[in-house]
Amino acid sequence: MDSTFWHDRWAHNQIGFHLPEVNPYLQRYWSGLGLASEARVLVPLCGKSLDLLWLAQQGHQVLGVELSEKAVEEFFQEQSLAAHVSQRGSFKVYQAGTLELWCGDFFELSGEDVAGCTALYDRAALIALPLPMRERYVAHLQAIAPQVESGLLISLDYEQSQKAGPPFAIGDAEVRRLLGGRWRLEIREQRDILAESPRFAQAGITRLEEQVYQLARL
Repeated sequence: MDSTFWHDRWAHNQIGFHLPEVNPYLQRYWSGLGLASEARVLVPLCGKSLDLLWLAQQGHQVLGVELSEKAVEEFFQEQSLAAHVSQRGSFKVYQAGTLELWCGDFFELSGEDVAGCTALYDRAALIALPLPMRERYVAHLQAIAPQVESGLLISLDYEQSQKAGPPFAIGDAEVRRLLGGRWRLEIREQRDILAESPRFAQAGITRLEEQVYQLARL
């Protein structure tokens, strides 16, 4: 899986992963992190998620990272936000108020780029990546943002043999293998969403579970 895959998905509007509303888990559990309102939040592989706007409305400084320029431009157009655009290294940065979307490759982010980020919100990054890239993602995140103290992670689990990703199946054991050495992981909610996911049911999936993890740095 390379950048062409995701550019093609956006070009052909194959974005079933995009939610047309703010994620209810985010609204339900974010306050439990106990963050200061002005905390800077890192949102990897953010797409044009409405979660970005919701986080900014809570007073947070938001740094979203997204490969697709189409996704970034659509976000600002759809939210009627005028963005100041600048170039920072290999990233094209769109900024409106406390909200920044960095258009480019997440793996090219440096520690300087994410300085000040103390929280993480991962709703669709980890599950978007095949195993070798998941491991690389976690390693890179740790390398550039050791100062991140807390966050929310949403994972998805099903029988991978029944459907090719993305999104990829990541069960509890896998989440703990990848993150458990650096984070204390608390499952805040776990539920079967197959009845709400006709696309997966039509593909022959027989079990589809979402888990919401609260992360705290060890």
